[in-house]
Amino acid sequence: MFKHEIHQEHALNLTRRQLFGRASLGLGTAALTQLLGTDLLAEKPQPSTTGLHHPAKAKTVIYLFMSGGPSHHDLWDYKPKMKEMFGQPLPDHIRDGQRITGMTAGQKTLPVCPSKYQFTKHENNDRGVWVSELLPHTATVAKDLCVIHSTFTEAINHDPAITYIQTGSQIPGRPSLGAWLSYGLGSMNENLPNYVVMHAKTNYAEQSLFSRLWGTGFLPSDYQGILLRSQGDPVLYLSNPQGVSSSDRRAQLDTLTQLNQGLFNRFGDPEILSRIKQHEMAYRMQSSVPELMDLSQESKDTFELYGEEAKQPGSFAACCLNARRLAQRGVRNIQIFHRGWDAHGNLPREHESQCKDIDRGCAALIKDLKRQGMLDETLVIWGGEFGRTAYCQGKLTNENYGRDHHPRCFTVWMAGGGVKPGITFGQTDDYGYNIADADGNPLKPQPGKEKWTPGTMHIHDLNATILHLLGIDHTKLTYRYQGRDFRLTDVHGHVVHDILA
Repeated sequence: MFKHEIHQEHALNLTRRQLFGRASLGLGTAALTQLLGTDLLAEKPQPSTTGLHHPAKAKTVIYLFMSGGPSHHDLWDYKPKMKEMFGQPLPDHIRDGQRITGMTAGQKTLPVCPSKYQFTKHENNDRGVWVSELLPHTATVAKDLCVIHSTFTEAINHDPAITYIQTGSQIPGRPSLGAWLSYGLGSMNENLPNYVVMHAKTNYAEQSLFSRLWGTGFLPSDYQGILLRSQGDPVLYLSNPQGVSSSDRRAQLDTLTQLNQGLFNRFGDPEILSRIKQHEMAYRMQSSVPELMDLSQESKDTFELYGEEAKQPGSFAACCLNARRLAQRGVRNIQIFHRGWDAHGNLPREHESQCKDIDRGCAALIKDLKRQGMLDETLVIWGGEFGRTAYCQGKLTNENYGRDHHPRCFTVWMAGGGVKPGITFGQTDDYGYNIADADGNPLKPQPGKEKWTPGTMHIHDLNATILHLLGIDHTKLTYRYQGRDFRLTDVHGHVVHDILA
């Protein structure tokens, strides 16, 4: 079995003629192939599905990722009863022995910390959506949002938590959500990457973002995300060196392709084909990307919608405008990372700055997609890797406080792409500390349970639902690696049909 695992990836592209032609041991090699398995004779690996598993609601995903863990208490999850408990110790039965980080484990008490911000309820056909005064622009599209209060995870620290929600595993090395979508759905525009990533500017760039968050893991490398930069060439080495013309570059690539094709014919390594495709994509991007990043042709109405900041390269608003332009051009997977939401102290000052960065862009993106007739087929997702605690980290005052990491419940919202608009899904207890049922009783859902706990949204459920909206059954989108079939949701995940339109 071990030999089979080693040889499988290397020989995936060997035809029967090539296999026997290169065999130095003749029939002995043929016997060996029988012992190692017929996969040695397989063609290039393809997704385990041909086409969609069911009709898709969306064809594009725009994922707005707030790295660091935004506070659901101060933005979305309105808890007026916490004001009555200001500064009092969090009741033991609420925490119920749950793990906390080392940053607050040494505190003598965990004082209840209500939000200092006002909330407004936006009615629709559901319980209504509460939005903080920190997000006045986003509040104007509240009736387009599906606000999920019962998202949860097991990871309590940043790196494993971000890796978990992006790849389905706390341990690095797995393909990202965008890579799985690229692998499963393919491209709609041969001149642009299928998966594009942008990093928006922030005043609090605290945590690093690693390329594995948009990487391919063990999938072929041509499914990885391409990072668009806000300064210089949008993609590194996109411009030809001085003195090298487009025809020169074309001749170089043709020669390089011949060399790589020869290597592929000799060794059968599928990564060589990926390299050829990436070189060709880079050549086509030399004309498509500069046009994409040129916002000068956008209308005055568009910049009034996104604000003047959209004219500043790298701003969150500019990234959102570029996301709409990418979606228009057939890019399936677009992700915007905004760092700096890790407010352990001085949360009001930091979150006020962060919300000012992203508020108008989020609202403008949804309004823009709607007026372009694109929202119904574009799934917009907003959220981070976990939430923040109901108790204060450090000193608590009426005007200033900090919050620690909280994975037991946090808020994510989705819009367009087949989800119900203007609804709230799931709920938490009076402290925003545990997922609760309709009577306020804490729930203790586990991702490994075969039966889904109604009203909850584990991050595996979130990813399973995203794939479902794009026409993919998460249990069938698999890739065999080292003798095992892997998938984004591992052996977990349930599609949450309650939020589907």
